[in-house]
Amino acid sequence: MSTSSNRLISLDALRGFSIAAMILVNFPGNDHSVYATLQHSRWNGLTMTDLIAPLFFFIVGVSITLAYTKRLETGIPKEGMYKKIITRTLKIYFVGLLLNLMPDFNFAELRYTGTLARISVIFIVSAFLFLNSDWKKQAWIGGLTLVAYWLAMTIIPTPGYGKVMLEPNANLAAWFDQHFLPGEVWKPWFDPDRIWDPEGLLSTIPSIVTGITGLLAGHVLMNKKLSRHEKTIYLMVGGFFSAVLGYFWGLTFPVNENIWTSSFVLVSSGFSAMFLGAVYYLVDILGYQHGTRPGIIFGANAITAYVLGDVLALIFYGWKIGGHSLNEYFFDSLTSAGLGPKFVSMMYAIIFVCIVFIPVYILYKKKIFIKL
Repeated sequence: MSTSSNRLISLDALRGFSIAAMILVNFPGNDHSVYATLQHSRWNGLTMTDLIAPLFFFIVGVSITLAYTKRLETGIPKEGMYKKIITRTLKIYFVGLLLNLMPDFNFAELRYTGTLARISVIFIVSAFLFLNSDWKKQAWIGGLTLVAYWLAMTIIPTPGYGKVMLEPNANLAAWFDQHFLPGEVWKPWFDPDRIWDPEGLLSTIPSIVTGITGLLAGHVLMNKKLSRHEKTIYLMVGGFFSAVLGYFWGLTFPVNENIWTSSFVLVSSGFSAMFLGAVYYLVDILGYQHGTRPGIIFGANAITAYVLGDVLALIFYGWKIGGHSLNEYFFDSLTSAGLGPKFVSMMYAIIFVCIVFIPVYILYKKKIFIKL
């Protein structure tokens, strides 16, 4: 690797920037005034925002390969690693549940899914898979999973409709969530009648493959037979062909983050591999590290930063003063002064990311790294 500590600065920075981007798009100043590129696709299609979560899931897979390869090489028994993997999975999942319960702690309306829940599933499956298979088996398992999901979604008729459906509320994944997912589903303001969850049961299966593609990218980075320039080429070319294959698959199975279609996995993983390859080349090979420090700081306590975003949002979005929250005061004041609503909404989101950065920076300076 390129540093004395054998860490990839590019990977650390990319992890942190992906978390910062998650916080940015999750907390606009006004939900109704957001630039299109900072919104998730309502259904089929792809925006920049749709690439953020799969980038982080991809990085989870890369990190597993890098971390556990080193542990295996030092002779650490797998049994001990299994226990730590399970423990970490449970901690991530239950922290996600805690966030879903805040601020009212209404267990009757608890949402059992979410970003952290999906991360926990991707982590445990990818970690166990890595410890018990080589890269070829991982690639086969990932590919067959995507094909199986595609066939299930495009051949099995949605119960109650008598035909195959790929529409909101009327597809097989939505039917699974409606009948087997306990608790509440996430309902955005623009879709109050939603019966499916964006991190639902069936759609979590292909999201695991996003983590597997990260495992494969990690194998490239850990391959001692390849030079650093060759590793960059493998990541860039492999990512390009993955995105192209996903695009053409999307002609029959649309690129859709909402149900995490197989085509979406290939497209998003392809972009993630190219992002990693480009940043790896610039930062770890050419040494252009200027501007990476904020990402490294966010990445050092990535899950903690994500949790802090939700916790601080209780103040910056939920705390009412005179019947209005802080974001409402900010938004109304600046839009009344003539600034564009979408620009003001983005400004507030950027300020909020900077506010979350403060406690994360303090943790980093004090060398406190909270490993969930």
